[in-house]
Amino acid sequence: MKNKTVISAIVVIIMLFLVRSIYSDHTLKKVIGACILAQTQTSSMEEAKQICADKFK
Repeated sequence: MKNKTVISAIVVIIMLFLVRSIYSDHTLKKVIGACILAQTQTSSMEEAKQICADKFK
């Protein structure tokens, strides 16, 4: 019984690390996209992309 609990805990931890690594890039893309949308009102599209990429990376 104890062995099964330890194995389950290890599997859950590994799954959490995988999900974190997969979706962290997705969140960054969303933040940069929102920043670009806001910046395009004040500057050109290429300049906005550069500003946002520098700010969040």
